[in-house]
Amino acid sequence: MSNESPHFSHLHHEAIHRVNGYDKDAYNYIPVVIIGAGESGIALGCQLKEKLGFDQFRIFERQAGVGGTWWINRYPGVACDIPAVFYSFSFAPNPKWSSFFPGGPEIVKYLQSVCQKYEIADKIELNSDVTECKWLDGEKLWQVTIRYMKAGMGDLSSKDRLKKIQAEGEDAVYTHSEIVKAKIVVSGVGGLVEPKALPDDVKGFDTFQGKTFHSARWDYNVDLKDKDVVVVGTGCSAAQLVPEITKAPFHAKSVTQIMRSPPWVMPALAPPGGAENWKKYAPKLFSNVPGLLRLIRYLVFTGAEAEFQLFGDKPHNEARRQRYEKALLKYMRKIVPEKYHASLTPDYGVGCKRRIIDSKWFQSLNDPKIELTTRTLTEVKNRSVVLGADRSDSKAGGANPEPKEIPADVLILANGFDTTRWLHPLKVTGRAGADLVETMESRGGPQAYQGTAMDGFPNFFIIFGPNTATGHSSVILATENMIMYALNFIGPVLRREVETVEVRREAEERYTREIQGALGRMVWASGGCRSWYSNDGWNGTTYPYSQYRFYLQSLVPKYTDWDITYTPLGLRRRRMRILSRSVIFVAVVVGLWKWRRSGLGMKGGLRVAVDWMIGLNLRVVDAVQDWVAAL
Repeated sequence: MSNESPHFSHLHHEAIHRVNGYDKDAYNYIPVVIIGAGESGIALGCQLKEKLGFDQFRIFERQAGVGGTWWINRYPGVACDIPAVFYSFSFAPNPKWSSFFPGGPEIVKYLQSVCQKYEIADKIELNSDVTECKWLDGEKLWQVTIRYMKAGMGDLSSKDRLKKIQAEGEDAVYTHSEIVKAKIVVSGVGGLVEPKALPDDVKGFDTFQGKTFHSARWDYNVDLKDKDVVVVGTGCSAAQLVPEITKAPFHAKSVTQIMRSPPWVMPALAPPGGAENWKKYAPKLFSNVPGLLRLIRYLVFTGAEAEFQLFGDKPHNEARRQRYEKALLKYMRKIVPEKYHASLTPDYGVGCKRRIIDSKWFQSLNDPKIELTTRTLTEVKNRSVVLGADRSDSKAGGANPEPKEIPADVLILANGFDTTRWLHPLKVTGRAGADLVETMESRGGPQAYQGTAMDGFPNFFIIFGPNTATGHSSVILATENMIMYALNFIGPVLRREVETVEVRREAEERYTREIQGALGRMVWASGGCRSWYSNDGWNGTTYPYSQYRFYLQSLVPKYTDWDITYTPLGLRRRRMRILSRSVIFVAVVVGLWKWRRSGLGMKGGLRVAVDWMIGLNLRVVDAVQDWVAAL
């Protein structure tokens, strides 16, 4: 794949290079620094090459491999719950998915293949922890601090790395540090990577003599055979792993799954023709029938967009939710044992929390080795856990049973991720020493204009930032929309036409007010639940409109919402573009006027007008080319 582009072939100073030799103030200059090699960072790297023909960038990834959440989440049964034809890049379709909902290992291989296809694998630095980005206003550059880690240390959570440092010293984790400077920094830091800490309200974890780990840091060295396993949580990860661990090759003796509140569970979408036929014929058909893969992708997209009607506050939205809830309850009662019917009936509106796409969990609750409980986890002992009050009885006003102690050899925490502090633990310092997260918090909570930019932080972009998740569509689609939007501003900076781009504060605050106001009218606020979407009443996660609307907002930026500082070259080129458009407009008007005055009829008059316009435009183009060549 060629990297050449007429826009960038002459930008020698925008190449990666060393500044000041080996002086004490020497540094490496990298025009574009991308943080994170998950799907956001990979997509941006590919599009910088594809759309701008620019390859002078680096992607710094804390973990030991590419893939982001798909690299680090390796629990049994991990899989995509969005059809893979839609959960893939539009610019890199994959006709050879092995199933409609492929597993995590296959998705990682897909992302790796995209890096290879677009030749960006050599741009990625693994085990590289970007700890701070600081704006240098005098230089109009970002100072980026990178700490390089020993192999595999990046796969530890930040909490576990800190424990290791406290116990063994920094040399046990880090090898060295480096400071680079960049014109543009883009954060592709994901939200489903950093595991939640141990529950604060449960005592005794330090006395437990068995093994404890988070589902996002699955420990395959722990043998589950003939072990009593306790799983904390009933979210999407738990619903995928619980059905697997009583079967080969794990053979757990028993699994007790602790549920805080019941999720809404919907059956996985059946692929056209059924799962077996899809697996057998789809790769061949997609590889040999032009346009078929894109058609199926479009149909999945339109079906997902129709589901957005579940989230609104209008009477027809409520009626649709009620019909949908009845169907989901019927599905649940048909599959799970009757003893769970009451406890698996949610007391909040569907869509208020993230739904579970189910293919195995409900059926697994018929396994005598698996027990689902709504009792609270109150204490951890040497080889057991204590279960206290039953949440279902408490809500119903009934008497709570006595505490119950059950054996436990392994504790698996499937209790989610730290999603309330965006970019954590990365520190971003903008103009006048402003901290990005503190700036957000001072205005109410996580926020960003178009989910992408904050005032006071020039030339800094967030991919998949606050209020960009939809709950009904593909995050990869949202990511591509944000990248398309950001490239409108990144391109002129790399072409030396613009020095800095920065969203205006009034625009960011207006956008946030609109988003939060709309969210207050959605099921996430009115559905009667607590979820990781919100924190203290502030929803910094979801986007309150359809993904099609987000695409349209990303397609054409509202440039009046931005402060753009042009370079002298940029000003000249901007004036010439305005002049060229004015000349074309005048040429069209005068050409039409000549046509009407010619009296030669439709065919002859059009020929006169077109010849005149072509002649004028050629003279203008020649003059502009001579002027540009002289720059």
